[in-house]
Amino acid sequence: MKYTWIYPLLIVIASSSYGILSTIVKVAMQHGFTSSEAITSQYVFGFLLALILFITTQRTLPKLTKSGVITLVLAGILTAITGIVYGESLNYLPASLAVVMLFQFTWIGLFIDCGIKKRFPSRIELISLAFLIAGTIFAAGILDVDLSQIAWQGWALGLAAAFSFAAFLQVNSRPVEGVTTIGRTFILSIISLVVISVFLSPEIIWNGQIANGLWKFGIVLGLFGIILPILLFSIAAPKVGGALVSILSAMELPVAIIVSVIVLHESLTLLQVGGIILVLIGMILPSYFSSKKYTVKQSNEEAMIK
Repeated sequence: MKYTWIYPLLIVIASSSYGILSTIVKVAMQHGFTSSEAITSQYVFGFLLALILFITTQRTLPKLTKSGVITLVLAGILTAITGIVYGESLNYLPASLAVVMLFQFTWIGLFIDCGIKKRFPSRIELISLAFLIAGTIFAAGILDVDLSQIAWQGWALGLAAAFSFAAFLQVNSRPVEGVTTIGRTFILSIISLVVISVFLSPEIIWNGQIANGLWKFGIVLGLFGIILPILLFSIAAPKVGGALVSILSAMELPVAIIVSVIVLHESLTLLQVGGIILVLIGMILPSYFSSKKYTVKQSNEEAMIK
């Protein structure tokens, strides 16, 4: 019975850790750092933390197959691309609308999974998506936003971020033989840092910004944006499957809103609370029916044995 809830719970925890990142970046900006510098520090300190974890537990690099290398390289690149594109979309979109665009990964991820496995979405998956999409719109508070002035680049970048994150969830749900979760985290942190360094602000390593206080934000961002989610996704995603991973990862939105209210003292309306409840319902439904199906199956097997 334990396997019906522990892995989905790990996915929820991993996605929740992503939910606090936007607030931390905003706090860093209030302290005089740019979003580019904050995001770069996330990958710098994520790599350093992964390196320390790897050295203290393993020390030897794993032997990878060709397919394993391809999976890890793709996952690392997609991790970095999501951060880059989503950050750029904020230059064109209001934060609330950027969140809504990113959360299109829920249905994108589901249909990618269906395409890979050559199947149609189940009824419960479609019902969950309906709750998630409606809840996202209400929770993000975009009903009063004037969409007519939004540049097309914002829509394109927001959708690109959703596609890259959905693709990351799918790729990271593939098991890689011969690689521990810590080894996987270390390899992904290296690859994503290289990509981020090409496009964002690698100069923070030598221009003194880290010593000026950026390190405090980098450590927290690295822990909750690299170490914790990649470790937990690596453990749980292969057990849960790409479709359910996409649905459960919607927990990022309620956490992002709640943390922004607590830390940044942003307002929270009853409509947003209702949206959060809809998102939670959309997340719980697939796990509940999966657990119920598993329980019935176990009962039937026990009855046959008797």
